Amino acid sequence: MNKRILIIAVLMIAPQILFAEHLALDQLLRDVKKTQGLDAKTNKTREASFLAEKNKQQHLLQVAQSALAKQEKLSKQLKTHLDANEEALIKLETELKNRSGVLGELFGVARQAAGDLEIDLNSSLVSAQLPNRVEKLNLIASSKALPTISQLETLWFSLQEEMTESGKVVRFNTQIEQASGKPVESEVIRIGTFNALANGKYLQYSPDTGRLTLLARQPESKYLVLAEELAATQKGPVAAGIDPTRGVILSMLIQAPDTVERIKQGGFIGYIILIMGAIGFCYAIFRLISLSMTGKKMTAQLDSSVSSADNPLGRVFLAAEQDKSEDTDNLELILDEAITREIPVLENGLSMIKLLAAVAPLLGLLGTVTGMIATFQSISLFGTGDPKLMASGISQALVTTMLGLYVAIPLLFLHSLVSSRSRVLVQILDEQTAGLISRRAEKK
Repeated sequence: MNKRILIIAVLMIAPQILFAEHLALDQLLRDVKKTQGLDAKTNKTREASFLAEKNKQQHLLQVAQSALAKQEKLSKQLKTHLDANEEALIKLETELKNRSGVLGELFGVARQAAGDLEIDLNSSLVSAQLPNRVEKLNLIASSKALPTISQLETLWFSLQEEMTESGKVVRFNTQIEQASGKPVESEVIRIGTFNALANGKYLQYSPDTGRLTLLARQPESKYLVLAEELAATQKGPVAAGIDPTRGVILSMLIQAPDTVERIKQGGFIGYIILIMGAIGFCYAIFRLISLSMTGKKMTAQLDSSVSSADNPLGRVFLAAEQDKSEDTDNLELILDEAITREIPVLENGLSMIKLLAAVAPLLGLLGTVTGMIATFQSISLFGTGDPKLMASGISQALVTTMLGLYVAIPLLFLHSLVSSRSRVLVQILDEQTAGLISRRAEKK
């Protein structure tokens, strides 16, 4: 009974399962069919869009080809027109050349003169007073057309104006650039086309800025004094220093080193030479003054009957007075001893002055060798293409030699003066001691 019930239940469940599976497959079939319809619709839409874009691009291509053909046609027309214009231009130039004849060469000379004058005016001191003179000349020099009568008159006037102003000494007010770059309004004295002065100082014209600039390094003081006298004089002839090269020499002053820079080029050895020279010079002057004072005291001692201990001769006389014996030999020994004590004092410092005079050239030679070594090192590293790389070593070599000679020569003269003065004083001592001995011998 139970088995029969179970069989009936199974038979009832199985059809339900088969029916459910059948429904799921039908749904899947409907979904696939629906999707296929949508994809086909989308593909048709995209295909239509592609076809429309293709037709649009085809239309644009036709438009571009039409424009290209139009432009090519226009290009041919322009080329034909250009060729015709060139032929006409050649004919006109030939006709102009035939008609102008000699005037063509004349106008060429005028253009060349305008170009040369433009260069001169651009760097002329007169342009600081009369600016904007170059533009009209530039039009004449750069133009290919024949110059007009007005332009030729402008060229003539510019030449005449420059010649006239070159012979004048003019005062005018303008801005001057200081060393700091700050412009200052000041009165300027222009001496022709040679020099410009302001406040007793020399100026330089800068074509780039069109202004006068104060020279960073001025000439010697004697020329500055003349410049101040010129600034103070309102009329009448006055002496003044001018640069005949129109500023070239003054511009070279900036590059030329002064005394301090020359000394710096000597380096460490140069400073040693100068210190030794200063010490030797000061000591030699001190010894000359000391010997001169000693000589005056000895001269006063010769005129005095009382022996004084403030000078070598007086001390020698005192040593002779202390000897009460009448023995001449004993007196001679005493005087020799006194003179022996005084001679080192009179000859003090001579050996040091002589040593400094001898060492100074040797130190100069040492600086020369050191500078040449530095020069050869620069040559080995950088070659000989740029002389400026070797200039420092050569400058040291030459400057130290110069400083050594500058120190040695005066010291030799001072040594000779001190030595001769010392010998004179020693000779006075010898003469006076010989006189004492002779007088003692006469008394005996």
